Formats: sequence, C-alpha cells, structure tokens
Amino acid sequence: MTAHLPHSPPPSPSAHLHAHHAGDAKHVHIIEGRRQGTLAIALTLTLLFAVVEAVTGVLANSLALISDAGHMVTDAAALGLALLAQLIAKRGPSARYSFGFGRAEALAAFVNALAMLALVAWIVFEAAHRFAAPRQVQGVAVFIVALIGLVINIGIAWMLSRDQTSINTRAALVNVMGDLLGSIAAIAAGVIIYFTGWMQVDPLLSVLVSLLILKSTVGVLRESYHTLMEGVPHTIDYLQVGTDLAGVAGVLSVHDLHVWDMSPGQPALIGHLQIGSMREWPEVLRLVNEMLLERHGIDHVTLQPEARA
Repeated sequence: MTAHLPHSPPPSPSAHLHAHHAGDAKHVHIIEGRRQGTLAIALTLTLLFAVVEAVTGVLANSLALISDAGHMVTDAAALGLALLAQLIAKRGPSARYSFGFGRAEALAAFVNALAMLALVAWIVFEAAHRFAAPRQVQGVAVFIVALIGLVINIGIAWMLSRDQTSINTRAALVNVMGDLLGSIAAIAAGVIIYFTGWMQVDPLLSVLVSLLILKSTVGVLRESYHTLMEGVPHTIDYLQVGTDLAGVAGVLSVHDLHVWDMSPGQPALIGHLQIGSMREWPEVLRLVNEMLLERHGIDHVTLQPEARA
C-alpha cells in the first residue's frame, strides 16, 4: 500500500524574489516562535471587565468608572496590537507587500490613538458639566467594581511580567500598570462618595484617569507616527552613521542616505557611496557591512557604488 503525503502548497510566484542568499542580510520577514497564549488571556480578561465597568459606570452614574473602563480599553488595544503583531508577523511578504506586514501594528496603533484622544475629550467635557451640576453616584457599586478591576489588573500584570521575550508584551505591561492607578482612583471615588457624599470627587478623579489615558495615548501616537513616516530608529544616530560610512577606507563621499525600520527592531539602510574605482567595490562593501553591523546593528544594507569621475 502506497502512502500518500499531503501536498505542500506551491511556493508564491514571488518567493524567489524575497529569498536571502549568502552574504545577504540575516533579516527575515517572518517572526516565529512567539507564544500568544498569555496575550490572548490578558486581552480577553481586560475586554470583558472593561465592558463590566462601562455598564456599571452608566448604571451607577459614575464618570470615574466609565473613564477607567476607557483606560482598560486602551490596555486592551495595546494587548490586541501586541497579539496582532505576533500573528501578522508570521505572514511572509507577497508580490504586493514585499516588506511583509510588520507595519500593520503601527497603523492600527495610530488609528486607536486617535480614537482614544476623542474619548479623553468626551470625559473632560462631561466632567466639566458634572462639576457645575453634580449627579448622584452609587459609591458602593463603584467601590466593588473598581476593587474587582484592581485584582484583575494585578493578575494581568503578573501574567505579562512572566513573558519578557517580546517588546510588544513589555509595552502592554506598562499600559496595564498605568491602569492599576485608574482602578485605585475609582476605588477612592467610591469610598469618598460613600462616607462623605461629595459627588464632585467622581468627575475630579475621572479627569485624573483621563490624563493617564492621554499620557499613554500620546506616546503610542508619537511612536506609530514615527514608524509610519519611516523615521530613523531611536537607537540609531543618523549623522554618526553617515560619518562612519565616510570614514571607511576607500569611501570618498556619502549621499542619498536613508535609515528606517522595516519592522520593529529591524533597521535598514540604503544610500550611494562614491569610491575611487569599481575594482575597489567588493572590499569597500565588505568593510562597510562589517562596520554597520558592529557599530549600529544594521545588517539590511543596500548601497549603490559610484566611481569617481
């Protein structure tokens, strides 16, 4: 009896164009080996409790709970983006997207940040109205739900702290730690309202939580904008790269130099080098590649030599 092996899908027509041969960069367009279980659990818990907080906030008439729910949504977005980045990074490049799909994370982060800015504006607007005309808030309900939220955030932070292999996971952990402060603020609002009846503390603390949202949102907005605009990676000194290139033996001048991140942590460089003669190019290229990798961590290099006239 002849065994039939399952047929492998045919390679993409553009697969050979994306191949890396000997001497090419070690960068690959696919990231494998990441575990998504921790992120998926944290995302599920965060989203579910954000809904609970939002519904309870509306029923209890607590702007502090609603704002904390909004902060948990920012956490969920950070977790979701980290998970999405790990999943999308497994997709290889195609004939239409030759660099792969690493920038999908930055695009989603940028859109999410804009939505969060709108949420902050609404919270501050509503808080201003409640300062002028305080509304009755159910302090006990606010306290109980916020306390549960604090416990959940501590659990999520503990889970994320055990997975430090991904930069996205570490960034999500920072957001969750910020949400711990939001839960504490909501707890404080519930306690103060229950014992003193001072309703203005609810909009006051909601503004403080919205500032936490604003801080993390502005950071995400700045980073995603920088990536989408193909900015020079923060870990690389563009001017120093140009100086180091010009200092390589055989290089006469450097121009049309560009450095950017193809995907997080994967810098690339293109440029033109003027050299004495084309016979020198193989040795110059070897020295340049060694220097860029050793001093700046750049191994995805595309350079065009130009012989001196």
